[in-house]
Amino acid sequence: MESDTMNLYRFRTTSSQSMSLSLRLAVTACALVLVCRPAHAQISFTTAINLALQSNPRVLAGQADVTKATAALSETRAVYIPSIVGGSGVGPPPYGFPLGQPSIFNFSAQSLVLNFSQRDYIRAARAALDAANESLTDARQAVAEDVAVTYLALDRDLQRDAALAEESDYAARLVAIVQDRLDSGQDSRLDLLSARLTNAQIRLSRLRDQDETANDRAHLARLIGLPEKGLGTVKDSVPTITTVEDSTVLPGIANNPGILAAYANAKSKSQIAFGDARYELRPQVSFGAQYSRFATFSNYSAYYSNFQQNNAEVGIQITLPIFDMVHRSKARVSAAEAVRALHDADQQRDQFLDGRLKLQHATTELAARFEVADLDQQLAQQQLDVMLVQLQSGNGNSSGKQMTPKDEQNARIAEREKYLVVLNTTLQLRQAQIKLMRQTGQLEPWLRTLSATPSTLVVKP
Repeated sequence: MESDTMNLYRFRTTSSQSMSLSLRLAVTACALVLVCRPAHAQISFTTAINLALQSNPRVLAGQADVTKATAALSETRAVYIPSIVGGSGVGPPPYGFPLGQPSIFNFSAQSLVLNFSQRDYIRAARAALDAANESLTDARQAVAEDVAVTYLALDRDLQRDAALAEESDYAARLVAIVQDRLDSGQDSRLDLLSARLTNAQIRLSRLRDQDETANDRAHLARLIGLPEKGLGTVKDSVPTITTVEDSTVLPGIANNPGILAAYANAKSKSQIAFGDARYELRPQVSFGAQYSRFATFSNYSAYYSNFQQNNAEVGIQITLPIFDMVHRSKARVSAAEAVRALHDADQQRDQFLDGRLKLQHATTELAARFEVADLDQQLAQQQLDVMLVQLQSGNGNSSGKQMTPKDEQNARIAEREKYLVVLNTTLQLRQAQIKLMRQTGQLEPWLRTLSATPSTLVVKP
């Protein structure tokens, strides 16, 4: 199981470092251009994710945790390697009976030979490294998901701003047309108030949407580490998101790094608890060696008949802990922490499975809602096209009513409203699909397929 986890980490590490050097240099150069002078930047979907994975603090913190866990594992193994210490205690000749050792220089070495708990601590450190690797993978996927959904939101915002601008023009024309009809006695004051209300509502929607656009742009800028001003998306770079089929979902939690990290952490704590429990009544063997070269100018030879300048000793020390209440208490603490970590992992697993099931159902519902909204918008567009033809030909509709410019503007506003519904539903569906891809283990393979797509960062002065 441990070797499989390490192989999985190596595979993920290799995939995360697959970005070519040329891409890194290009992204760095473009970033420097943005910093050096004010500019408007259009960044592609793939480039945004790659930049975030390289510079996001959450990913960098996860990499630091992996480095720390690797060093901790090396520390648990290094106790079997002798540590060598050198020193010197030389000084002037002592007055009277000599005190201490007159060593010109000395070296000592010591290491652990046998400890029944140490192998458990090594296993615990290895499991902690597995947990750090899985946490890093989870952090990378979380950042990639955040960038993806924010990028899609900003792309939707920009399209929505354009649609609302058109709708605002239509509403302004409608107010002018109704005013003219009111002046000519064809419309009532109520019709004018209704047109002005529609115009005001659209203006309010634009203000709200501009705030949301600014928030999404600022959030994306923080994620990728680029200036916020002028940051835009490349619409054609947004890839097609394939709906995850149930047959492709791996069973249980085998494909979720966050859950795997929780269980690896629980395993690490259980190994520590097992090692602490095996401290008493088991021998501990350590190795020691020492060499000292004494000074001859002191008066040690006057007091020690067998004084010699070179001195050395080598041996092993065996200890047997018989009664130690401190380590007994520590073992109970470690055991409680291991049980708590296992229960936390189980709870996280249950929450994950519940959330994934709900998200699968929500994605199916959103797909149906998108189909309805898309068909509704297509129907409104067809009705608008028919109305434009009738206006140009001067004919009435099926009921014989003559079409007017007022009807045209109302139809255009209705079509834009339904188009906005399509944009919002499309965004919700895409975001739910990306979140579901992460929970079903499909996000990282999907991102690897995108890594082959050329990255784009267009800088406009």
